[in-house]
Amino acid sequence: MNDQESAYPPEETALLVIDPYNDFLSEGGKLWPEAKEVAEGVGLLDHMRAMLSAARSLGFHVFIVPHHQTKPGDYRTWDHLSPTQQHVVQRQVFAAGSWGAEWHPDFVPREGELVMRQHWASSGFANTDLDMLLKQHRVQKIVLIGMKANTCVDTTARFGQELGYHVTLIRDAIGAFNWDEMRATFDINAPAYAHAVLTTDEFLTMVDKRPHEMA
Repeated sequence: MNDQESAYPPEETALLVIDPYNDFLSEGGKLWPEAKEVAEGVGLLDHMRAMLSAARSLGFHVFIVPHHQTKPGDYRTWDHLSPTQQHVVQRQVFAAGSWGAEWHPDFVPREGELVMRQHWASSGFANTDLDMLLKQHRVQKIVLIGMKANTCVDTTARFGQELGYHVTLIRDAIGAFNWDEMRATFDINAPAYAHAVLTTDEFLTMVDKRPHEMA
C-alpha cells in the first residue's frame, strides 16, 4: 500500500450514503425539482455512482443513512417540530410504502452493506445505531455523499467529528436545493470541522482508483 492509499485504509473507512431516496434523486421525486439544478450542475448522480463503485472495489464499509419514512400520524403529538419536519408532514416526503421512499435504483444496498435506523431530523447519528455500528466495525474515517449539503450531510458530519471520527466530504457527490446552501456548507461550515473536503476525482486519485480504472 502506498502513502496515498494508506490515507483511507479500507478496513478503517466507511462510505456513508445519506438519504439516497427517489424523492431526492429521481425524476418525479417530490424534492427533485428543488434538487435538480445543483444536482445537474455538479454531476451529483455520476459522482455518487463513482464513489460507491470505488468504495465497493476498494473494500470500504458501506453504510446507508436514511431519513425517517413518513407515516400519516407521525409528529401529531410532538411539541417541537422543526420547520423541516413541518414541511415533511405537509408534503408527505419519503412516505412509507411509496416509490419516493424507495432507494434510487443506482444506490440499492448490496448484501453486507448496512442500512442504519432512520433519523428523524438531520443527524444520521442522533437516535440511531450509526455510531455503535461504526465502532463495531472499527471504522475511524467516514466519507460522506448524498443529500443534502446544509442539513443531513452537514449535521451528520459535524456530529461524527464530535464523536471522534475523521470526516471527509465529497463536494460534487453531495447535493442541495440551491447554490447558497452549497456555499454555506463547503466554504463556511466545513472548514471548521471537516478533515478533508475533496472532489470525487481528487478522492479517487488519492486512493488510486480513478473512474477509468474501475471495472
